Amino acid sequence: MAQDLTPLYIADLSTFTKALRKSLDGAPMPGHAQFMGLVARAAGFKNTQHVKSQQPAPEGLSKDTQRALRFMDASGRMSGWPRRTQVQALCLWAVWRFLPAKQDLTEKEVNEVLKTRATFGDHVQIRRSLIENGLMKRTIDGAIYRRIERKPTEEAQLFLRALMKR
Repeated sequence: MAQDLTPLYIADLSTFTKALRKSLDGAPMPGHAQFMGLVARAAGFKNTQHVKSQQPAPEGLSKDTQRALRFMDASGRMSGWPRRTQVQALCLWAVWRFLPAKQDLTEKEVNEVLKTRATFGDHVQIRRSLIENGLMKRTIDGAIYRRIERKPTEEAQLFLRALMKR
């Protein structure tokens, strides 16, 4: 699962630490989710969902685009495989742009490119999905692969622009 970054602004650190210390007083150390809830309440929110709901959404980006960005590391490589098909499709555009245009490739050459563009270790899943999404084709025997030249969808273009700004 991709890491969901949620910024937290604390107006008064002293009040925050006192509230957090009071909620931990004498209790055994809470688990991760419980501790996040304690931090949120100490900062003046109802719970972690309340913190997330108060964060401004990046302007012009859909939920799927925001989700897709969470699956990309700082270098623009995929760090996991999204569950949602729409999010997968957006992430595939980030990989597709590194495949050489108008050039026949062997499976080994395709795998080399895909391995450099993903850190989660399943380049085969990416290769299959590129074919299924019409971004790449292969011969019936799988000997030759070729990138299909297509213009990214409007949402994919927004995703790629946001990814390049990082």
